[in-house]
Amino acid sequence: MSQESSTSRVSLADYRTALTAPGARWPVLTSLLGRLPIAMIGISALLYTQRQTGSFATAGLVSAGTLIGVALGSVIQGRVMDRLGPTRPLLAMAGAFTVALVGLTMAIETRAPDATLVTLAVVVGLTQPMVASSSRAIWTRLLPAGPARTAAFSYEAISMEVFFILGPGIAGVLIAAPWAGTGLVAGGACMLIGALGFALSPAVRAWRAAPGSVSGSRLLGALASPGMRTVAVAALGFGVVIGFVEVAVPAAATRAGEPALGGLMLSLWSLSSVIFGVAYSLRPWPRPMHLRLPVLLAGFAALVALLALPGTLWGLAALMLLAGTLITPQSTAHSASIEIVSSPGAMTEAFGWVITAVTLGLSAGQSVSGILVEHGGPGLSFLAAAVAGLLLAGLVWAMRRTVAASIGPVRGDVVAAH
Repeated sequence: MSQESSTSRVSLADYRTALTAPGARWPVLTSLLGRLPIAMIGISALLYTQRQTGSFATAGLVSAGTLIGVALGSVIQGRVMDRLGPTRPLLAMAGAFTVALVGLTMAIETRAPDATLVTLAVVVGLTQPMVASSSRAIWTRLLPAGPARTAAFSYEAISMEVFFILGPGIAGVLIAAPWAGTGLVAGGACMLIGALGFALSPAVRAWRAAPGSVSGSRLLGALASPGMRTVAVAALGFGVVIGFVEVAVPAAATRAGEPALGGLMLSLWSLSSVIFGVAYSLRPWPRPMHLRLPVLLAGFAALVALLALPGTLWGLAALMLLAGTLITPQSTAHSASIEIVSSPGAMTEAFGWVITAVTLGLSAGQSVSGILVEHGGPGLSFLAAAVAGLLLAGLVWAMRRTVAASIGPVRGDVVAAH
């Protein structure tokens, strides 16, 4: 068996070892709170804007704006955290995020011009405290290389996917509250409290930059690695497909006369995603990571194409459960790939690039999906998502050898331990 093919296989006992490691409890709990709204903010802004303006196109642009901001902020903050540790950057961003969120809420409430809404949305995304990047990176400080650390990375991926799917569901429920901005404010408060708690936890405050850190030494930083660029393209395709669906599903529910069901239907992905994701982490397939990335993306795109078939919300819900099975396996593969393709001193930034790629994909998918929904209906958007996903999966397949080539003698020892 090759060194690469042994990566990412863990047991349930390894999950328990990771989550009960000394110093892990407080970062784990606070990061859960800080990461929960990571997808909720954008969808809440989308639903809130659509309720105020009546336009899915404007709403899609606002949501895309928050994602563009997150895409920029995740890399910048990740690079700074690799140099300084997370505490000071997270505290600074928490303050800036609070001011930006208040500004966006006031702009949506007063129906400000589209340009103003999008600009403020970008600032909100830019200043979101990047708890996700530092939460993933801290495991290299709490656990030695081996199955427990791999299980921790898998846990990070699974929990992130739960939040990416659960967040829109919560946003869909809260849009029915007496005030349509409830979801946006609640998500912001949750993110703020979680970020502050995580930044001030003992294990995070003790974080120091790794010796020999290369983060920030070049313009591209962690993305200078060819293998890292391949992982980023895979994450981009993943985000594009989900972005299309996150606009098309609420639009389908609205057209069916059940607008409140849109967010709830998106949360259906989480059911099959988590269940299948945990089982998949025990016996991942394909085993070689350079094959796993394109195969999972192509399979996901093919399943999303099926969402264009049903003519009822019940049929759509059933097929969403099926498509959701390949969400967490992809996120887990992205996270595990970082250990293969990135240098140890740039782990936070590397995960920031994955978040950037996913959010840029979400932004692109949501923007185009809003236009397609208004002119051709949700079915056209689902088909476009599948085509985009398959094309990007083909590109990842063409680049796959850069991931395999990233495993050298030193990295091979780490991967073999996984």
